[in-house]
Amino acid sequence: MEWQRRSGLGRQPGRLPYGACLPVPAWRPVTAARCRIVPMTRLSLLICAAVLAVSPCFLEAQETGAVVRLDPALDALVDANARVEKLAGEMGFLEGPLWMPGGYLLFSDLVSNAVMKYTPGGKPEVYLAKAGYDPDEPAGGRHIGPNGLVLDAQGRLVICQQGNRHVIRIEKDGSRTLLAERFEGKHLNSPNDIVRARDGSLYFTDPPYGLPKQDKDPLAELPFCGVYRIRDSRLELLTKELARPNGLAFSPGEKYLYVTDGRLIKRFDVQKDGAIANGTLFFDMSQVSPRGGPDGFKVDRLGNLFSSGPGGIIVISPQGKHLGTIPVPENPANCAFGGKDGRTLFITARTSLYSVTLK
Repeated sequence: MEWQRRSGLGRQPGRLPYGACLPVPAWRPVTAARCRIVPMTRLSLLICAAVLAVSPCFLEAQETGAVVRLDPALDALVDANARVEKLAGEMGFLEGPLWMPGGYLLFSDLVSNAVMKYTPGGKPEVYLAKAGYDPDEPAGGRHIGPNGLVLDAQGRLVICQQGNRHVIRIEKDGSRTLLAERFEGKHLNSPNDIVRARDGSLYFTDPPYGLPKQDKDPLAELPFCGVYRIRDSRLELLTKELARPNGLAFSPGEKYLYVTDGRLIKRFDVQKDGAIANGTLFFDMSQVSPRGGPDGFKVDRLGNLFSSGPGGIIVISPQGKHLGTIPVPENPANCAFGGKDGRTLFITARTSLYSVTLK
């Protein structure tokens, strides 16, 4: 038995027969001399599948930082010699990266309850304290600070507050304006990620991740997780068909709205009035790994998705093809394009901030 070729990252193994080889952890081609024959009990099947599902070229890529190329189309997006650089670490749980016109990056730390600021060449500093919840000792889990960030049409910062369960806007004088709190009299779950449409409308997801027991939490008031729009100071429910809506982004021209849902990325048609319809499966992250799923992601001007996923940034074509993976030392939660020329991809990954240069 031989390992999958290098372009086979993420391909799930087939069903294992009785007497299949159990690979040794050296990540070299396996021969009969380096495997042992075992009866395929249910436990051994699970162990073998878990080992085989992690491609050896992917493990090697994580060690070396090499980009994993699955399709030649990736060459136009990422240089084969590109490497992820660690910019800062030892923080809490990072999310919501947003490149600012002033030449710096904002991102959220859900543990320290702050929006952070990173200027290239410098160190992260607190940009806005108590950005996700107000009480000093709130009830609930650790990851309840600010999450998704976006600028409104006037350039004001808008924040999804997981702890407070609000969407707020920071005014030019530093005051805070409440944009969304309740739907039909019931408190939102915990606003997560947010994007702005060309007409200035704000679209956001509302999973229950900020609640200690999620949708079974006694504080949960809504029986669903929605995707919403804030337009002309009104909150509108766009869909409640997703179990765990999370990251979201528009395609170029806003023909589609992509929304992650558990391990899946769904695609919706955007109607003329800004409503969404015809949700279909766009990409299943189980193609990449049997564990882990997408979180936040961004879409480039050509329509390619750069999605957080198992082990790195998963690059997906507009047709839903996995082009390759940019390995990241920590599991990423989100990413954002930025830098002076827009060719830097900033990556928030657990406790650290990373970047990689794109073409």
